[in-house]
Amino acid sequence: MAGNVIQVSGLDKAYDTPAGPFPVLKDVNLAIAPGEFVAIMGPSGSGKSTFMNILGCLDRPSRGEYVLDGKAVSTMSKDDLAGVRGGLIGFVFQGFNLLPRISLEENVALPLVYGRVEKEERLRKARVMLDKVGLGQYAKSLPNRISGGQQQRVAIARALVNSPRLILADEPTGNLDTKTSEEIMALFEELNREGITIVLVTHEPDIAYHAKRLVRFRDGRIVHDGDVSQARHDDHGEPAISPSTLLGTEGSLS
Repeated sequence: MAGNVIQVSGLDKAYDTPAGPFPVLKDVNLAIAPGEFVAIMGPSGSGKSTFMNILGCLDRPSRGEYVLDGKAVSTMSKDDLAGVRGGLIGFVFQGFNLLPRISLEENVALPLVYGRVEKEERLRKARVMLDKVGLGQYAKSLPNRISGGQQQRVAIARALVNSPRLILADEPTGNLDTKTSEEIMALFEELNREGITIVLVTHEPDIAYHAKRLVRFRDGRIVHDGDVSQARHDDHGEPAISPSTLLGTEGSLS
């Protein structure tokens, strides 16, 4: 469908094993429009991380079509894919992935190195992004001089330095305490209000509630796709779906 940032149709993914193909994704269909904020949930092994890798052009499907910003990914060359990863998409990971021996501004500027931007301009842009996430005063510091929450802010600044239209975030609050997680999610909400499309994987319902749309995977298939408010409250203001249901797990206390 024209106009979608992400359009996935009939997507399958299987990995070869000695026992034969092992299916991970099965007939996945999903469209994400510009400016959406989508949370993806599901238990371990449900296929959500594999799906995110495919969205980020880090892996390819076994079958089906993935159209990214109007172009079929299957037709892209290696250079095209590198350009997408370095320009259209910004990545944020659970582990921050900052290089410990270089300054924060140099870490943020790294994506611009691959774009062959001159050093002075790289660092200027990096400082602008650090200011945006509230860490401009630490530009010359090393990563070990700041907290985990601040390191994740630096990782977000790095994801933003190429002015991406799409951010893919894989468990971005997984290593953070509750207060810091809320601060990071407030930053994502601000970025989304500025028009950036955000797709976020999380195990935590409270984090998913910051998004506007919830997609839940189970056994390689999408089993729920709807407005977050529908999942969060029923007509009486009580949770309509429990955390265990959101995660795709089942069981009882008995």
